[in-house]
Amino acid sequence: MSTLDLGEEAELKLKWLGSYGKDPEGGVSRFLYRKEWTDAQKVLAAYMRQRDFVVKYDEVGNLFGRLEGSRYPEETILTGSHIDTVKNGGIYDGQFGIVAGLLALEHLKKQYGQPLRNIEVVSMAEEEGSRFPYAFWGSKNILGIAKREDVENMVDFEGIPFVEAMSKAGFSFRSADAKIRDDIKAFIEVHVEQGGVLEREGKSVGIVEHIVGQRRFTIELKGEANHAGTTPMSYRHDALYAASRIVCVIIEAATGYGEPLVATVGKINAEPNIVNVVPGKALFTLDIRHTDKKVLEEFTAEISAKMETIAKEVAVELKTSMWMDADPVPMDQKIVQVLERQCEKQNLSYRTMHSGAGHDSQIIASVIPTAMLFVPSHNGISHSPLEYTRPEDLAEGIHALVGALYELAYRS
Repeated sequence: MSTLDLGEEAELKLKWLGSYGKDPEGGVSRFLYRKEWTDAQKVLAAYMRQRDFVVKYDEVGNLFGRLEGSRYPEETILTGSHIDTVKNGGIYDGQFGIVAGLLALEHLKKQYGQPLRNIEVVSMAEEEGSRFPYAFWGSKNILGIAKREDVENMVDFEGIPFVEAMSKAGFSFRSADAKIRDDIKAFIEVHVEQGGVLEREGKSVGIVEHIVGQRRFTIELKGEANHAGTTPMSYRHDALYAASRIVCVIIEAATGYGEPLVATVGKINAEPNIVNVVPGKALFTLDIRHTDKKVLEEFTAEISAKMETIAKEVAVELKTSMWMDADPVPMDQKIVQVLERQCEKQNLSYRTMHSGAGHDSQIIASVIPTAMLFVPSHNGISHSPLEYTRPEDLAEGIHALVGALYELAYRS
């Protein structure tokens, strides 16, 4: 199949799958265990059966389609991604990894017949955390590390309990004595980049070497609210002034560190938030990401010291709370090398890179050798109806996946 034909077929399948959960605002809203989610998994299962894949769900609703291996049936090469979306998301995030896996398995079966090892494509139940305040439900259950107690008292934004939603969709918790899969020998996730690097550099494929670590904080500054007209500047304990100085220091320090470190202050509140009152309280968030844990720790320590200094100078109280501390995750170098070989062999336009966003791969990589392939996001847009990847770029990502799966599953 030509690159153009393959890309166009991928685009058609993305639009077809995106019709399940189509949002009135133009995108896709497909949340865990809702009818749109259930319908999407059902049509995928039917599609897999039509192509003679062995189809099964696990207890929580992860869907698998398998080509059985002839010589090593106890070994499985896995590909795929997540089926859920953010609210009014696009048709590429998550589901392109599923479509790429389906098309890759179809091509391999037609071209080479039965593999030596099993190849499976997975449509994972959930990654985004859009309905319930819990992310990576799908991949964590594949590994057996999801905890029942973490979700059994959760409700969604409409007050529907997690357990009720799961049961209504026809699924349940893994039993405590359920065997954890030990047959998966490699996992490759194909995903849109969710950034603009590949497009700016004119590359069609990104081979991910690391997924960044993340630290997230809530920072609170308490000063003294007072009259804006009668409080001299030298007498003020202005919490927002302290916060603004700290934000500038954070951004300047991050810029000085250079890539791949990024730091973001994404939310800020001031109290009492009145035009003629000196702010007595300010609260803001801080998100720091890097591929090296030591750099994350070093940058955090540096910023913490500077925040303390500014708080003392302005005479405000500083309180810092770190509520996320996720380590960077390296991808498996052997699989990365397989992907590089295939891109070189097929003369694909590629580069190695890191992922600045989180993915199921970062969960799975803690147990199973894992790698990721990116294709470009137009203008770096994701989580939006405006997501777009050119068909020829979709095709190059699938070609890279086909080559890697062939090398891993068809060679002894």
